[in-house]
Amino acid sequence: MSGARQAMTLPIIIDIEASGFGKGSYPIEIGYFMPDGSSFCTLIRPEPGWTHWDSSAEAVHGIAREQLASYGKSAVEVCLALNRSLRGQRVYCDAWSYDYVWLSLMYDAVDLVPSFEFRDIRELLSECEKTLWHATRAAVEVRLALRRHRASGDARTLFETLLEARQQCAGDLIV
Repeated sequence: MSGARQAMTLPIIIDIEASGFGKGSYPIEIGYFMPDGSSFCTLIRPEPGWTHWDSSAEAVHGIAREQLASYGKSAVEVCLALNRSLRGQRVYCDAWSYDYVWLSLMYDAVDLVPSFEFRDIRELLSECEKTLWHATRAAVEVRLALRRHRASGDARTLFETLLEARQQCAGDLIV
């Protein structure tokens, strides 16, 4: 894909919150942000055997285990909803090595496979965008002022960061 074409293409961004970061962790919330500004977010009720809980992860995402039991959807409901809405799409995340494991765990638990392609957002970044990424993300976080660290908000932050970094780099090319 040419640089100009890549700069015009805006991706779907997905994010997953989890019960922890180590062995035994599992997805507890998944959300995505679409180029048209629409978004999706849902809590995931733990499957039998998903028992790991890390209080330091809870301190980051602010989701209590009790909320999952009360408001979470079953893994099969979540997988089917994702497959319906993302079918045939390429979807990007920022923590692929973690998110891939959690997404696979959820789909494997209900014997389904994703109908979409799951990729690392770094594949989309030019060298210029990589250089600007962290500072741009910090500025986007301040501008959006999202009160909670949640999956759809994080996906929106990543989307806006990519968009702003691309605009800055495109501006550098024009000058």
